[in-house]
Amino acid sequence: MLRLGETARSAKGAPVSDTLHVVCPHCHTTNRVARTRLDGGANCGSCKQALLAGEPFELTATSFDRHVGSDDLPLVVDFWAPWCAPCRTMAPAYAEAAARLAPAVRLGKLDTEAAPEIAARFGIRGIPTLIAFRGGREVARQSGAMGVPQLLQWIRASVQAPAA
Repeated sequence: MLRLGETARSAKGAPVSDTLHVVCPHCHTTNRVARTRLDGGANCGSCKQALLAGEPFELTATSFDRHVGSDDLPLVVDFWAPWCAPCRTMAPAYAEAAARLAPAVRLGKLDTEAAPEIAARFGIRGIPTLIAFRGGREVARQSGAMGVPQLLQWIRASVQAPAA
């Protein structure tokens, strides 16, 4: 229990904030959410839709940087294209992983055909490619389609997410 004037600390001794910044997957507004409300179905203060719905959300060239740079939760981005058979094959496993990892990790999808400048900036040469971001920085990368067990293992190892 904290005493008046004390700040919660992580296992490494760093201060832990009681609130997190979470970018809405619908209107892309940055929201402050109490950590205690992450599991409780927090809604966007602007559009009133669910912030952490447990499903992959679409990223665009205009929303990508906001989600990567302004969200305090880890974000895994699937760089894909509609014509890519391995991308379409992995989509159900990616959706299941999003449901199982929520609310600790958010999973987004970026269509490389619609946003080639983002794909070029990150040097995407083959799809599907997954990039894990934490604190606005790339922390891991994996190319090729994966099933649910491999996705969960890779994502948890990449962002140090708790097992669900």
